[in-house]
Amino acid sequence: MQIDIDLEDPRWATLDLATLAARAAMGVAADRALAPDQCELSVLGCDDARIAELNAEFRGKPAPTNVLSWPAEERGVDLPGQVPAAPVPDMFGMIALGDVAIAYETCLREAEEQQKTAQDHVTHLLVHAILHLLGYDHIDDQDAALMEETERRILDRMGIVNPYE
Repeated sequence: MQIDIDLEDPRWATLDLATLAARAAMGVAADRALAPDQCELSVLGCDDARIAELNAEFRGKPAPTNVLSWPAEERGVDLPGQVPAAPVPDMFGMIALGDVAIAYETCLREAEEQQKTAQDHVTHLLVHAILHLLGYDHIDDQDAALMEETERRILDRMGIVNPYE
């Protein structure tokens, strides 16, 4: 898995964001039967101020959030509850998944509020974001159920407890 990590906020180094991102990406790739050596992903480790700017610019919501994702290409489904089709490698044999931004303060605050380790919570959010890059969503109940089931399965294989309990 080719993962470009940009630690805009140096506090991410204390959590080893690169290792957490690799673990999450490999977990998703294994679950979705993707060849990791063909996949590319970019992860920005930022702070709440930066993610609030990005959230305002791209979603019209000028507030911090935990994680944002931008797929390299649209991979949505036609009907609610459908599993998105697996991405196809480009002419160079690569699959550009897209970009993820994750906010340090929000992630740590949520982990504390939910009584989870920061590493487990961040890993869950990265799995969630990477699934978004693959066309998963939670706009309606059927899509949300599929996405949460997929997240739980991936996280369970990593030894991370169900984040929705």
